[in-house]
Amino acid sequence: MHGQLMRWICYAVGYVFITSGVIKLIVPDFKGLFAGLGLPYPELTLFLVAVIEIACGMLIAGRMYIRFAAPPLILIMAIAIILTKIPTLTHSGFLSFAFEARLDIVMLILLFLIWKHGKHGV
Repeated sequence: MHGQLMRWICYAVGYVFITSGVIKLIVPDFKGLFAGLGLPYPELTLFLVAVIEIACGMLIAGRMYIRFAAPPLILIMAIAIILTKIPTLTHSGFLSFAFEARLDIVMLILLFLIWKHGKHGV
């Protein structure tokens, strides 16, 4: 049961990051979003984030090199929360923050779970 559950968690996490990365590459609105965050070299940063999400998402979905694939995604999620969700906390309060950050927090928890339990794969 445990192995089967971890397999499905890896599929779900991989799916989220693969689709997120692909969308970042094909939807032009993300260039403006990244530029609006005040990031240096927003187009390059967007491209690198998208490629990392796709590559690491594929590794996690394939249950390969999870110990190496999870940390970059954990970092991306943590930075995303800091840059896009923490302002909600300071401007709109805790409930708005909790709602806006709910999926990010779930993904972080799942990433930590598979990173902790993944060796070469799951």
